[in-house]
Amino acid sequence: MAQALLGLGGNVGDVRATLDEAIALLINGKDVTLTLRSSDYRTPPWGVTDQPPFINLAIAVETTLSPRALLTHALNVERALGRNRVGARRWGPRPIDIDLLAYDDVTVDEPGLTLPHPRLFERAFVLVPLAEIAPDRVVAGRRIAEALAGMDTTGIEKLSARG
Repeated sequence: MAQALLGLGGNVGDVRATLDEAIALLINGKDVTLTLRSSDYRTPPWGVTDQPPFINLAIAVETTLSPRALLTHALNVERALGRNRVGARRWGPRPIDIDLLAYDDVTVDEPGLTLPHPRLFERAFVLVPLAEIAPDRVVAGRRIAEALAGMDTTGIEKLSARG
C-alpha cells in the first residue's frame, strides 16, 4: 500500500460538516484507509483575499490506488459535495477543495497532476495541519516541520474539536 498526504479545505457553507463528509467519502475502507487526521484550522484566504476565511485540515491515507486514480477519486468527491471547478475563480470561494500533496516518494509531472504538490512549501495553511500529523515526513527532500518553521503562520487558528 502507498501512503499519501492530502489537504482539504473550504470556505462556503457548513465547511466543517463538508470536510467530515469529504473524508467519509474519500475513505471507502477498500482502496483508501485513513491513518491520520489533523485538527481543523481557520486560515486566512490565500491568493484571492476578498473572501471569507477557510477551514483547512490534512489527512494521511494508505491506498492501493495509483496517484492518478486517487486524484480522480478526490475530484469525484469534490463534485459530489458541490464543487464545480469549470469556470470557477482560481483560489476563490469554494465548498470543498481536496489536494493530493504527496504520494510515497513519487515524483510526477503530467498534465493535471504534479507530485509533490507544486505549491506545498508556499502555503502555511497546508503545512500547519500537515506538520501536526507528519512533522518528520520528508517530501521533496524537506522535512515538513522544517519547511513550516520558515513560514509566516499569522492568522492561522487551531479550532477546538467538535463534540
